[in-house]
Order: sequence, then C-alpha cells, then structure tokens
Amino acid sequence: MSSALDSINRDFANNPQDLIKWALSQGERPICTTNFRPFEAVILHMVTQERPDIPIVWMDSGYNTEATYQFADALIQRLNLNMVSFIPQRTRAHREALEGAMPSIDDPRHAAFTQEVKIEPFERALREMQPDVWFTALRAEDTPERAKMQPASRNSDGLLKIAPLLQWTAKDMYYYLQAHDLPNNFDYFDPTKVEDKRECGLHLQH
Repeated sequence: MSSALDSINRDFANNPQDLIKWALSQGERPICTTNFRPFEAVILHMVTQERPDIPIVWMDSGYNTEATYQFADALIQRLNLNMVSFIPQRTRAHREALEGAMPSIDDPRHAAFTQEVKIEPFERALREMQPDVWFTALRAEDTPERAKMQPASRNSDGLLKIAPLLQWTAKDMYYYLQAHDLPNNFDYFDPTKVEDKRECGLHLQH
C-alpha cells in the first residue's frame, strides 16, 4: 500500500483537485475537518466542488474570536456546507468557573486543556462518524512537522488522510481565493497552539 501511495503522492503532489477526486473514489465516508483559520475557504471550496454534501467537521473549542465565528457562519451559508460540530464536554464557561482562564502554553495544565477542547472532541468525531477518508488543509510551510508529511497517507487505523494543499504557499492560497471570490479570516486564534509554528498535537497523533 505504501508504494501505491508513493505513486499517488508523486502524481498528485501539485494537483490538489485531482488528488481530491482520487481520494473520494477510495472510500464511502469522507470528511473534511476545518477550524476556519486563514485560507480555510480554499479546502472547503475544493472538496465541496467534488462532493457538495461532504460532512465538514468542526471541533469548536469555544475559544474562537468573534471574527472567526462570523467568518464561519458566512462561509457555511456561502458554500452551503454540511456542518457537523463537535464541542468539548464542558462549556468554556463551565471550565473557566472551575479552573480559571485558559492556561498558557508553558503551564503544566495546558496539555490537559488541549486534550479537553480539541483532541477529545476529534477522537469522538472519529468514533461516531467512522470516516475512511479525511481531508485536511495542512500545509508544509505551517510547521516543521507538517513539512515532513505527504499529501496522501494512512494512519495506523487505516484512515486515508489527504492534505491536497500540502505544497501550496500562502501566495497560492491567496490567488485561489481571489480567483473564486472567496472570503478570508485573519483574526484567528487557536488556544491549543497559541504560536503559529507550534503543533497542537492532533495531527501528530492522527
């Protein structure tokens, strides 16, 4: 299987739309995850061009900016997204009433915070939806860890993970948004990463 994926990665590394088409032919329960960060409209537009009703899975931590929630709502309506949201088992208000504000990344409690607001909801999404193909907007220039990834890979559970935009630069993303008259959102904050080049852990585990 790895040799087959090696071939796919060679053939489609710079052709995200064809990679998406191929991946959709490989399974029956595809999902696309999103966090409505900058340039996220690109992957959402691409996958819904091929399958308009694909479930768009959002792990909403409750810590997004107002602009991100407004952007999400506008994009959901614009692309008629089939949204499936997974939220932490405690609301932000409940968690903060007991434990205070979000811990900083050098606080020993931050790992448990990340587990609660992002990783557990995602693992719950995998259990409930049982996808066989997972589309993600990861890009190699995001973090050193992502630069080592391949556009198509399988995890230990056999889930086919597809990152069609892995080799795209911010300039490529910008031009795509312009070409398709899509909105963008730069007022974005991920409480599990805090710093742009830091991993939250989700993609290192899955």
